Order: sequence, then structure tokens, then C-alpha cells
Amino acid sequence: MKKDIVSFEGVHCANCSAPMQGEFCHECGQSIHTVLRPMHHMVEDTLDMVLHVDGRVIHTLPPLFLKPGFLTLEYFAGRRQRYVAPFRLMFVLALLAFFACHLAVGNYDPLHFGNESSAGTGAFGQDNTAEAVHAHFEQMRQDIEKSKGQGDQKGKRYNQLITAERDHANHRLVELHAPPMPEVLMDDDMTSMTINIPWLPAAINQSLDRSRARFVANVQEMRTGGDRAKVAEERVIGSVFHALPQTLFVLMPLFALLLKFTYLFKRRLYMEHLIVALHSHAFLFLSLLLGMLLYGLYGWAVPHAAWLGLPLRLLGWALVIWSLAYLFLMQKRVYRQGRFMTTVKYLFIGWCYSIMAAVAFAFAAVLGMTN
Repeated sequence: MKKDIVSFEGVHCANCSAPMQGEFCHECGQSIHTVLRPMHHMVEDTLDMVLHVDGRVIHTLPPLFLKPGFLTLEYFAGRRQRYVAPFRLMFVLALLAFFACHLAVGNYDPLHFGNESSAGTGAFGQDNTAEAVHAHFEQMRQDIEKSKGQGDQKGKRYNQLITAERDHANHRLVELHAPPMPEVLMDDDMTSMTINIPWLPAAINQSLDRSRARFVANVQEMRTGGDRAKVAEERVIGSVFHALPQTLFVLMPLFALLLKFTYLFKRRLYMEHLIVALHSHAFLFLSLLLGMLLYGLYGWAVPHAAWLGLPLRLLGWALVIWSLAYLFLMQKRVYRQGRFMTTVKYLFIGWCYSIMAAVAFAFAAVLGMTN
């Protein structure tokens, strides 16, 4: 957008009264332009800002994915204006990647706790009254009770069968415009446990006990099967993905500290290692996002064109291999060491980071289970 040439002679900053030498005060940074302007000027400024940000995205994403270490070296050299800031880049890509993973996990149901199918009315479809549904369910409950047997696994199987049949009965009761059946209570010794750590304040003990109760309730619901289990699984998965971005604020500085320790004799500042960590994770999240897009494309296209299955699988494996090679090349180009030393440190950092990431994801899973 072309701007008019303005003379700033004799103009002073309205905030600090310093003589103006440009559109922004060199003392306090305030703009010379007033915010009290017609609406169409604000629209023009907004479009200019959006187009400028889009331009930075175009200059940032291709080298981020194709040129290992390029953005980091550009940032160290002071050429930063044309690229998206490292933290903003990593955080936005992390949110997009986690959102795509959440959608993929929502469509794929890996958490089968022995769930029985509870869709539809099942054997209750022929019952024409609510009383008949209740009588039918009671008869089935007694039959299942007789075959319950002993042992923990058989008890879990009993709970799953009862819950599935109750869901079938409830589907039929909804069709008959009748109230649903009561929930099935489960026997579990964990429900009677309480947390009481003597050296902790009472408020913390109460908070931990509430978290334990929610954890037990979620586990119980996921073990029962049926609609309740599906709802509980969706709630826990959503909570886990909600907690994952928060773990980055802990994992990121720890990874930078690991780089600082590994390259101690390079005498680089901690902030330099943090920039390396941010760009590395930004690439990983971009790769994860592309992987989820390939996964979605595979699920959508293969049923209609089976010949696409092999190329899409090959692209997925190529993405994994490129991710591993990318991190190695980035480490080598940024820290400028030989191939042997880079390989040793690459394997050491990868081993340590795998442990850190496993702990972080386990922490997010626990937070999700206690929601």
C-alpha cells in the first residue's frame, strides 16, 4: 500500500513531547497517527496487517520444512523481520497439529475396554410398552447374573454386558417416550479410598482426593462399555489434547537446557538453544499436521480409489524418514560439528528427549483422566 510522504519538522510526540523523526517516536515508540479516524482507514490498516502476516507465513513455512537450520541461522544473523517469530510459529503449528490429531483420534476408536455394541434397541425392539422393556431387561439381567462366575475379569465382563443391554433398553424407552432406566452401580474398592498425606495442607489433600475421584469415575465408565464408555472416552481424549499445549511450556525450556548441556563447550547463550528448540518443534508439529492430513486423505480416498493406498503410505513413511534426517541435518548445520560427533550427540539428545516427552505425555494423560 503506497503511503504519502509526510514532513515531520516541528512535530512532537503527543505522549512524551520528543521531536518526531518518523511515523513512530524514537523515545517511546508511539505512532504519530491517531486512532480516532474514519472506519475505512481502520479497514485499510487491518488488510495491510493481514497481508503482511500472510507474506511472512509464505516466507517461513517452505524453508521451515525444506531447509534444515535455515530459519535458525537467519534468526541468529539478525534477518528476522520477514519470518514469523519462533515462539508464535511453534505455538500455532502445535495447536493446529493437536487439533488435527484430536479429529483423527475421534474418528478412530483405539480405547476399547471390552466395550459391547450398544447401538440400537437390540433384543428390546419387539417390546411395545415400557413395562415390557423393564421386565425384559430384568429377565436378561438375571440370566447374565447366573453366568457371572468368579474372578475380576468375569466381573468386568458382567458389568459390560449389563451396561450394553441397559443402553439397548434405554434406546427402546426413548422410542416409547418413557424415562430411561437407572444407572448400573459398580463395585470398586477404589471408590472408598481417600488421599490424606500428613505433611500436605488440607486444601491440597482435598484437591488431590477430588482428582482421584474423577480419575476413578472415568476409569469405571470406560470399563462398563456402551454409550457411557464412549462419552467418557471422548471426554478424556478431549481433556488430554487440551492439556498437551500446556506441557510445551515445561518441555520446551527443558529441551533447550538439554541442548545447552550437550553443546556446553560451544559457549552459546541459552536463548540460542531455545531458538533451536522452538524451530525444531515447529518443524515436528508441521510434519505431524501433514501426517494427519495424509491420514485423513487415506481414509477418504482409499475406499473410492484403492490404488492410492500404496502412494499415500509411501508418502507417510517418507515424511517420517525426512523428519529424522531433518533434525540431524539441522543439528549439524547450526552447531557446525563433524558427522561423527553430531551423530553421537543426536542419538544422546534423542534418547533423553524421548524420556522427557514420555513423561510429559503421561502427565497430560493423567490430567485428562482427572477431568
